[in-house]
Amino acid sequence: MPQPLESAACDDSDNIAKSIQSIEGKRRVLVRSIKDPIHDYIPVYTLLSRFIDTRQLQRLRDVKQLGTSSFVWPGASHSRFEHSLGVACLSRLLASHLQRNQPDLGITDRDVDCVEVAGLCHDLGHGPWSHVWDGMFMPRAMPGKKWRHEEGSELMLDFMVSEYEIPISERDQRFIKALIAGEPSKCSPDEKKFLFDIVANKRNGLDVDKFDYIQRDSQMIGEPIRIDSNRIVNSARVIDEQICYDIKDANQLYEICATRFKLHKMIYNHKAAKAIEYMIVDALLAAESHLHITECVFDPNKFIHLNDHLLGRIESSSAPELERSRSIVRRIRDRDLYKRVDWKVIEWPFRRLFKENVTGKKIVEEVKRLATRDSPSETLPDLEDDDVIVDFSTMHYGMGEENPLKYVKFYSKRTPTSCRNAEKGDYSTLQPDCFAEVLLQVYTKKPEYWGRVQAGYREILDSLNTIFSSNGGVAIDAITPPITEPPSTPRAPTASLENKGSANARTSATPFSNNSFTTVPPGYMPSSPTRNGRKRSRNRSESPTRKRLRR
Repeated sequence: MPQPLESAACDDSDNIAKSIQSIEGKRRVLVRSIKDPIHDYIPVYTLLSRFIDTRQLQRLRDVKQLGTSSFVWPGASHSRFEHSLGVACLSRLLASHLQRNQPDLGITDRDVDCVEVAGLCHDLGHGPWSHVWDGMFMPRAMPGKKWRHEEGSELMLDFMVSEYEIPISERDQRFIKALIAGEPSKCSPDEKKFLFDIVANKRNGLDVDKFDYIQRDSQMIGEPIRIDSNRIVNSARVIDEQICYDIKDANQLYEICATRFKLHKMIYNHKAAKAIEYMIVDALLAAESHLHITECVFDPNKFIHLNDHLLGRIESSSAPELERSRSIVRRIRDRDLYKRVDWKVIEWPFRRLFKENVTGKKIVEEVKRLATRDSPSETLPDLEDDDVIVDFSTMHYGMGEENPLKYVKFYSKRTPTSCRNAEKGDYSTLQPDCFAEVLLQVYTKKPEYWGRVQAGYREILDSLNTIFSSNGGVAIDAITPPITEPPSTPRAPTASLENKGSANARTSATPFSNNSFTTVPPGYMPSSPTRNGRKRSRNRSESPTRKRLRR
């Protein structure tokens, strides 16, 4: 006898429910463990394994975590792949801790899985040499079009799920992408807001991404910095829809923020690594018209093959269109790098003024002005605007000029259900007035102009210093017009080109003072043992200008 229609429908619903439960159960079967130098053994469950064993994630093995830093620290050759595994590990650890210790939050196994996958996939969109791609190459290759690696991560995640038919719902997929972006508005309003503090914390920057890379990056350069991840995780508690911490751990959290700043000072903005970054960007820009590299970021089928092997592809090519790119790559291999001629740490209030007035074009103008003033026939035609690079690198504790702990809430053992901000005296009174600064570095692509480029740069500093002094030492905001001509205020006595570089250091420093530790004479050219007796691949014939500089 046939079943009633209602009964058949109920049976179908039961079967679907059982099927979903079966899939959910299989998600959390431990399939293997991965040995990691930072987190020891990382457990890999069924669902995570489905994401790991894909072309999209395996591609990250060929994208270095620290870009060009391995040219300075050979051990810093770790990739985005192992960092992603570490972030996934910490993501599950923190989400599971909250689920276990605060059952009233209603955190489900599905929530934990999504947070873990978001941690694993948060860097899927990184291009070759990591931040070199989206922070330096793309803005110059596609000016006016903003593209971030987070967008690439979302694109690659969709591609991965579709290609491998990974069993997650569309809602879960949107949730994971929102977690990667750190933006709750990108998914259902029903999702738990505090979960967005785990992978990409936009509230205060304290997230598991940072907890992993601080330890991993420092370990791989040979200067390990340890973070007690277990203590931080065990300290975490959700109060008022955000992750808070025990006040006893305020000092450790502050140290994490300070360590981020330290890594930017010590590793991420190293002069040689930065020079190689600019050389790689120049090589890619020169190859763009032939290789059409930028098109790859919009096509996941092409982007999946984009990695650090791009330099090898350029090197091995015999295409005449890539000759200039090959010559730049050859310079990298031969350690014939762009040279840093000067550097200065800029106070935060003056950053915009420097960016408006200290440019490669203006430095070249000053170099040529000084040259023709001292010798009217010397026009330096082979020194072009593009031969001078001015790099501004912002370094901070994680929240710009502000203290990140200003945006972190704490609780105490006596009041575990209420939270508040920690005052300065609650954890440390030894704090800077401003938590950010800018490192200015001036490079020349033509080492023979080292001294002259430094002299031109310092002419601009003198102009700014004169205005600063005439204003009574008051900070000049960005509303001050950029300097296009010598200021009407009488300038300080200008040194000739012959004594410009060797001028004595000022007795009273200002925000525009020269760096006395980098001073060289105008005719200075660097010498390198690697160049002695070697025929260069690029044209090194002695021009009349170069011969005069040698005298």
